[in-house]
Amino acid sequence: MIREHATEWLGYPVELFSPEEEAPDYKNKVYRLTVDWDSEESLVELFARFLENPESAETPAIIFGLFGEHDTTPEPLVEALVAARQRLTKLKGIFLGDILSEENEISWINQSDVSPIFGAFPELEHFRARGNNGLTIGRIRHEKLKSLVIETGGLSVSVVRDVCASKLPALEHLELWLGDPNYGWDGTVEDLKPLFSGELFPKLKYLGIRDSVIQDEIAIAISRSPILGRLEVLDLSLGTLGDEGGQALLDNPEIKKLRKLDLQHHYLSENLEARFRALGIEVDLSDKEKEEEYRGEKNRYVAVSE
Repeated sequence: MIREHATEWLGYPVELFSPEEEAPDYKNKVYRLTVDWDSEESLVELFARFLENPESAETPAIIFGLFGEHDTTPEPLVEALVAARQRLTKLKGIFLGDILSEENEISWINQSDVSPIFGAFPELEHFRARGNNGLTIGRIRHEKLKSLVIETGGLSVSVVRDVCASKLPALEHLELWLGDPNYGWDGTVEDLKPLFSGELFPKLKYLGIRDSVIQDEIAIAISRSPILGRLEVLDLSLGTLGDEGGQALLDNPEIKKLRKLDLQHHYLSENLEARFRALGIEVDLSDKEKEEEYRGEKNRYVAVSE
């Protein structure tokens, strides 16, 4: 599913960082720093070389790719980032883990405690991380964070609970990939309901609860919650949404207030697909899936797990 590295982020072109580049354009590009699993140089060392140029202070955002060997964690990198906070005063975005499946499967990606980042960068507006193993975000208190994206094949419910306990008055975009219980998801729809109240993040415009095996339950809960009429974009893509959840959404007239409804990778019947298309809003119904039968049981699968 995650087949390409980011080529654009936050309105900037993304370019692979090379220490040999004669005149890096820190101000107008976002650089991706990465190492191979057998690199002699660590990602922390590469980051230090990135900072050697005084113009690195102009960096608007930074992307980190493969951390090293498959079991490497970004903990030393997080420490190095925090240590560089006085240099990177214009940093608005951090993407920790732009890693493709051929480099390291999403369920194998190790993360760490990233909570120190939010205190170190009070001007940070965008944080994105990929991978669940060892991930801790803490109960974030941040005045300017606008987007928070956590991409996993199985998200720990502790992260969901920390999100729900965070104070993010500027948050406009929240995206959580819940994944599959076989790869780390250990929560229920009850853990998500505080997000649906509409009270936690007053400026939220985009809510993405993606890649979930309980997508029908989530859709039903959202259809019964105040948040549906307050959003511009509802993203329930990559999961196992079927007619039960789809019908619940259609039953709430507030759905017509959305600018976009993303249901990509779904298990909806043709009848419900037609009804969604007739809503008069933008609806993504691409990547229609079929249930697979095994030993008399019908199974649905999320788009991203292993």
